[in-house]
Amino acid sequence: MAEAEAARLKEEGNQHFQLQDYKAATKSYSQALKLTKDKALLATLYRNRAACGLKMESYAQAASDASKAIDINSSDIKALYRRCQALEHLGKLDQAFKDVQRCATLEPRNQNFQETLRRLNTSIQEKLRVQFSTDSRVQTMFEILLDPDSDTDKREKAASNLVVLGREEAGAERIFQNNGVALLLQLLDTKRPELVLAAVWTLSGMCNGHRARATAILHAVHIDRICSLMAVENEEMSLAVCNLLQTIIDALTGEDKQDHRGQEEALLLDTKKDLKQITNHLLDMLVNKKVSGQGRDQALNLLNKNVPRKDLAIQDNSRTIYVVDNGLRKILKVVGQVPELPSCLPLTDNSRMLASILINKLYDDLRCDPERDHFRKICEEYITNKFDPQDMDKNVNAIQTVSGILQGPFDLGNQLLGMKGVMEMMVALCGSEREADQLVAVEALIHASTKLSRATFIITNGVSLLKQIYKTTKNEKIKIRTLVTSDKTILYSVATTLVNCTNSYDVKEVIPELVQLAKFSKQHVPEEHPKDKKDFIDMRVKRLLKAGVISALACMVKADSAILTDQTKELLARVFLALCDNPKDRGTIVAQGGGKALIPLASEGTDVGKVKAAHALAKIAAVSNPDIAFPGERVYEVVRPLVSLLDTQRDGLQNYEALLGLTNLSGRSDKLRQKIFKERALPDIENYMFENHDQLRQAATECMCNMVVNKEVQERFLADGNDRLKLVVLLCGEDDDKVQNAAAGALAMLTAAHKKLCLKMTQVTPQWLEILQRLCLHDRLSVQHRGLVIAYNLLAANAELAKKLVESELLEILTVVGKQEPDEKKAAVVQTARECLIKCMDYGFIKPVS
Repeated sequence: MAEAEAARLKEEGNQHFQLQDYKAATKSYSQALKLTKDKALLATLYRNRAACGLKMESYAQAASDASKAIDINSSDIKALYRRCQALEHLGKLDQAFKDVQRCATLEPRNQNFQETLRRLNTSIQEKLRVQFSTDSRVQTMFEILLDPDSDTDKREKAASNLVVLGREEAGAERIFQNNGVALLLQLLDTKRPELVLAAVWTLSGMCNGHRARATAILHAVHIDRICSLMAVENEEMSLAVCNLLQTIIDALTGEDKQDHRGQEEALLLDTKKDLKQITNHLLDMLVNKKVSGQGRDQALNLLNKNVPRKDLAIQDNSRTIYVVDNGLRKILKVVGQVPELPSCLPLTDNSRMLASILINKLYDDLRCDPERDHFRKICEEYITNKFDPQDMDKNVNAIQTVSGILQGPFDLGNQLLGMKGVMEMMVALCGSEREADQLVAVEALIHASTKLSRATFIITNGVSLLKQIYKTTKNEKIKIRTLVTSDKTILYSVATTLVNCTNSYDVKEVIPELVQLAKFSKQHVPEEHPKDKKDFIDMRVKRLLKAGVISALACMVKADSAILTDQTKELLARVFLALCDNPKDRGTIVAQGGGKALIPLASEGTDVGKVKAAHALAKIAAVSNPDIAFPGERVYEVVRPLVSLLDTQRDGLQNYEALLGLTNLSGRSDKLRQKIFKERALPDIENYMFENHDQLRQAATECMCNMVVNKEVQERFLADGNDRLKLVVLLCGEDDDKVQNAAAGALAMLTAAHKKLCLKMTQVTPQWLEILQRLCLHDRLSVQHRGLVIAYNLLAANAELAKKLVESELLEILTVVGKQEPDEKKAAVVQTARECLIKCMDYGFIKPVS
């Protein structure tokens, strides 16, 4: 009965269809589907309802119904063709192409199928062209951002995608040409942090490596607006804007290493005016009360990086001379700030140290005595003008300025100490009732006391005051400073006390069997004191750091050799190493001058002391910005102590942290990589790449990843008769993600630098192709991206090698990855896969049909 009713409803539906009443036909077919279980009838009903869906432009429903018919009968040619039509309308051209291809196979003489095949083939090629077209992607982003009705999530996603596009040359140019700068300015006006950040990062990408665009963007956005954005309290925003300004400066100065030829060079013969304007605004930020501490630090970082010469062999130091004449007083004002006073500018813990570093770099960049005398006179005039018998705050600022200069160019600081009234004012401030005055005075006396002649003056004129302060003050910062300053012979005692506080003496290993034997023979067995446990040690270290022990230690290190013995140096090195143990404390240590203080300890003193100091340097170098931790030329002095730890006589932790430090340094500049190479560290780094210990192998591989950028290191890989490249390729096949990531990075850079290494890679091990395929399919996007870059380098090396790759499973991998929709995270991966496919198309090995 039900089957007969289903058949009747089918015929009814057919009649409605012929009368073009597709809605009624759909209703009849749907009722029939509920009544029958006959597979042939079910397939016919689904196929017919799919036809109605096509007529009513309900393409998703049509595709679904046709699929159900095909599930029942996979050779149902009408259902296949109807699904093809529906998928084409839905934009799923590659799936539609497969269906019509199957139809043409079943009925090869059907002209309708052949025509559809040709049409879809053409559409797919056009879609691929549009899909690969940056112009289209830019246009899409703009449409979303310009549409006031688009929802917030879409606008934010579009802004994020613009960041990705801005990093690509083609994308940056299209954004620029399509009035994108004006749109990005509108995003800045929204005051919404996420949109403002996206705009700033996009502008950074557009300026990168392009002088004309950088100049146009600088003029469109205006330097005062850029600086006002950098002046905000939000650290992420301040850093992003600092990066934008650095990118603009690099483009204007040519530090981006790009060629600026032809029309662009003709249009921009001189960028000095823009650079001078940037410098002036950065100097103004230093003394502006509306600028946050973060903003002030970023301004100091930019001045530190861009004003002094990077190579003293360059004769032109005009930028330094300009800053000395127009901005030294502003820098001195930052150095002289006292956080405890109400008039203090907004600062971070690093601000005064960054200003001291800048003064040091500027002073070191001067070429002759007249320039240095001019520098000194400005400092003397500034300090003299601050002295005022009626205003104690000004006197405190003057002494704080001297103290800051002593932490920068030490020789200049000592000359300033010789000025009339400076030492006397320091001692006088010790007698002040205000703790802020006492702290500044005692800090300055510590820095002054490192010269024997100054120490004698302090002993003669100020010891009684310092002792009185020590007895009466409850401020631990003042207590520890008075202790270091009060007696030139006390350094060894202070150092010993600090070693005991930090438990940084050598502890003999306790052998349980010997302890039991001693107890059995009724001998005395020393027991660990409860306050020698780690929790108590950590608490004491925290209190010492909070009290400013690093500043005191830094001053002790500067003391004359008559005061500072080799044994004291070893004790100080032990203390530094203990204080550096917690990575969270290392920023504080750097900010207070600990990085600079460790360098002489690592090169002078006892063997044990030098190793301890080198290990402390490694801990700092592993996690800190070397430009701040070891400013100027000092960073090159750090390399040798770190390399000395790459020795089998050192323990695994020392090896590991030395490798981390060298990795950080080698990522900064080629000059540092060259220094590491000249210190003969390369063989040691390679040895640790063979290590069974996972962390050592990982650290060594990451270090090598940075080192391969250097040409001399690349020459080592090019040389015949070594297995260096084989080792890197095999490490790419390791199970450890971090080792894979580092090794793949090294291999990507090596194959990009030399085509010979692309060919050599295919010869070092028969597993090379399998390893490459694994990289290109890796779950971790950074590893996958590096694998795809390697694949691109091999494809670009020569046609023969490219053909070998295309004939392997790698082509299928590239196709799958390249067809993905690129979101912000996957953009680089998908783009690289597509570039590989385009390279294959260029060779004529493949055609863009799916």
